[in-house]
Amino acid sequence: MSKIVVANELEVIERLTTEISKCAKRAIVESGVFRVGLSGGSVLNFLSKAIPRIQTDLSKWKFFFCDERYVDETDPESTYGAYKIKLVPQTELQLHQFEPINVNLPLAECAADYEKKIRAEFGASIGSIPEFDLLLLGMGPDGHTCSLFPEHALLDEKTLLIAPIADSPKLPPQRVTMTLPLINNAKCCMFAMCGTSKAEMVKRVFVDMENLPAGKVSPKNGELLLILDAEAGKYIQK
Repeated sequence: MSKIVVANELEVIERLTTEISKCAKRAIVESGVFRVGLSGGSVLNFLSKAIPRIQTDLSKWKFFFCDERYVDETDPESTYGAYKIKLVPQTELQLHQFEPINVNLPLAECAADYEKKIRAEFGASIGSIPEFDLLLLGMGPDGHTCSLFPEHALLDEKTLLIAPIADSPKLPPQRVTMTLPLINNAKCCMFAMCGTSKAEMVKRVFVDMENLPAGKVSPKNGELLLILDAEAGKYIQK
């Protein structure tokens, strides 16, 4: 795990821009496509400033969602809907580069369908695990990441790569989420966080190593990168 602490949010975005650019260039050289998993919330706010600054062929990027609320894209809770409004108009990205969930299916079928789409994108057979180039992750005040919550049964999921969750403790209750086997097969997982409100949980998860969901992110053959401003990273040993 690499912990990078910079002065402020502007520098977090600058470093995020640099690190995403490195991942993109490497992936495009190796395979001709850059496959990314997106999260909502503050991650979108950072990316809406970072991605327009990246010098790369954006047409070779393909986006999936690390988790998504089981709502229509017009709903304010929709992560895909938020990216459609806040990120796409600032860039040359096209909507066909984003793979949303199909909320017209029942929840469990929706999750299974999304896993099938991810497997098809990577040409991955049943039993093998796709390898995302980059997952951009967030962390909640309870230490959750994606829609993997403390003490939830999905933390122990070994078979499903995309799982339905009908009892999320955070609204809305119905979601689909990547599980740890898929997350931890990524080439790179990044957390970017700012603000003093993140500091205590950053310490608990990444310094004290408490048994919390975000702390279970540990790519087995890849890199884990934390990019923090001085407030969020104030307990990180320099």
